[in-house]
Amino acid sequence: MVDVEAVAAELYGLRPEEFTAARDAHAAAARKAGQGAEAKRIAALRRPTLAVWAANRLARADTDQAQHLLELGRGLRDAHRTLSGEDLRKLSHQQHVVIAAMAGEARRLAGEAGQDLSAGVQREVEQILRSVLADPQAADTWARGVLEKAPPPAVGFADVAPAPDAQPRPRRAEPVPPAEQPDTREVERTSREAESAEEALARAEAERAEAHTGLVMLDEQMAQLEERLHRARSEREHLAAAASAAERRHREAARAAKAARAAADAAARKARRP
Repeated sequence: MVDVEAVAAELYGLRPEEFTAARDAHAAAARKAGQGAEAKRIAALRRPTLAVWAANRLARADTDQAQHLLELGRGLRDAHRTLSGEDLRKLSHQQHVVIAAMAGEARRLAGEAGQDLSAGVQREVEQILRSVLADPQAADTWARGVLEKAPPPAVGFADVAPAPDAQPRPRRAEPVPPAEQPDTREVERTSREAESAEEALARAEAERAEAHTGLVMLDEQMAQLEERLHRARSEREHLAAAASAAERRHREAARAAKAARAAADAAARKARRP
């Protein structure tokens, strides 16, 4: 009995360029064993992009660090649901530090496997890890090292809605030291500048997310095209071999026909002799 989950675990541990041939071999073995449904599931497994492969390798190499990232994601989601701004600030800072470190580790691990990651691919790994933080299902798949494709980008956990009965946590009152009378115009000016900066940051984050999404989609399209090219080459090799065999049989048949005609002519000439 073919274990499709075990096959997937094996395949997603391979480098992307090794994936397609190994997958096709497993699918063929399952078909030969009469397990058509399992063969179909295996054949449907998608070749990972380089960034997805690197993220899977990271999860497989350090399960403790992977669990730490999942715990951080749970903390961030809880903080969003309870509207805890203080917790969000602390966890968000921790998120940036942890993801940057893990993406660097992914690049190192890829190098050990003989695969260099460009700065762009490393940024894609960071985006995958941010998406894992926001999506529990993707987090579980990534922790097992079997991501097929990059999860949809999640910017600032905007898709994590507060619980219906959640109330903002009260902030502890801090003693306010005596201060001089503030300049109202200065306060208004700095407030406007802060709002403008926040808007600019939001636009930049949206543009970055859109750019990352475009890169991920393009990489997936390239992977699909590479897979189609691999299959087309395999089919061409098969057809070329068949054409070569047919050409050889044609030459042999032509020689046999020529010899048969010559023999028939000789027999006819012999028969006509007195």
